[in-house]
Amino acid sequence: MSDRWVAVLSGGLSHERDVSLRSGRRLSAALRSVGLTVEEWDADAGLLERLRSNRPDAVVVALHGGEGENGSIQSILEMFGVPYVGTDSRSCRRAWDKPTAKAELARVGLATPDWVVLPHSTFRELGAQAVLDALVDRIGLPLILKPDQGGSALGTQVVREAAELPAAMVGCLAYGDTVLAEQFVDGVEVAVGVLEGPAGPEALPAVEISPTTGTYDYTARYTAGLTDFHTPARLDPSVATEVGELAVAAHRLLGLRDVSRTTAIVAPDGTVNFLQVNVSPGLTETSLLPMAIEAAGRSLGDTFAALIERAVARGPR
Repeated sequence: MSDRWVAVLSGGLSHERDVSLRSGRRLSAALRSVGLTVEEWDADAGLLERLRSNRPDAVVVALHGGEGENGSIQSILEMFGVPYVGTDSRSCRRAWDKPTAKAELARVGLATPDWVVLPHSTFRELGAQAVLDALVDRIGLPLILKPDQGGSALGTQVVREAAELPAAMVGCLAYGDTVLAEQFVDGVEVAVGVLEGPAGPEALPAVEISPTTGTYDYTARYTAGLTDFHTPARLDPSVATEVGELAVAAHRLLGLRDVSRTTAIVAPDGTVNFLQVNVSPGLTETSLLPMAIEAAGRSLGDTFAALIERAVARGPR
């Protein structure tokens, strides 16, 4: 393994560029600590020439949002025949679109909060206030607005009063052309990492998320001290088992590979609700996957080195 050299892709042009660069730096340091040769590559106009002239043994995608999770970079790596850690391009697209992922899990009977998808054009063509009134009638209050694609909670807002809805909708649409409006479940939010090994996908200990501000938004995610985390989550053993089973089910059902992270919320009655899944989880100092890896008694470097070996053995597909 010490002969391997790896390119870690980070940066890019999405709203999550800064977070991605932090993930890339931390992962690169972890891989170097276990003996791999690592270069950090930005996903910019020079990437294709680097792949042609300086082909790595494998690539690890540490891009968040945009091309790093919607299958675009994965398609490039597949075209160039470069092994990489993570989900293939087609399944990335399924997971990237939150309504699609929710529908796939709901189809097999897994719980997920009720939702409505509203493109920006709907408000223009049918009248904004009439659409908003119908939305409240359908979903009820409180509700939560999210861009249908994207991560790091950018554009995500909880709406508790109807008067707050127009401004919240405008803020959400600043990050995409389509809004996912979802019934708000006031429960315990958890994130569950899934890693693949010889025996298949395995759930890591769940991380319980408790933001001091009450909302796990972008600032709470990436500012130390604004969120309390408990790993493993403070759940009844049966609920903890169900949370892990949900994450593995999402990983399998959506055709994900190597690593994923599912976010769920446990309602007061114990119901485990799927929220979304991430194919390129953050690896920063405040990110959830490294916490779960550590709680499982593993190191970030060894964990990803093993995933790199899987990718090399699998080949460029």
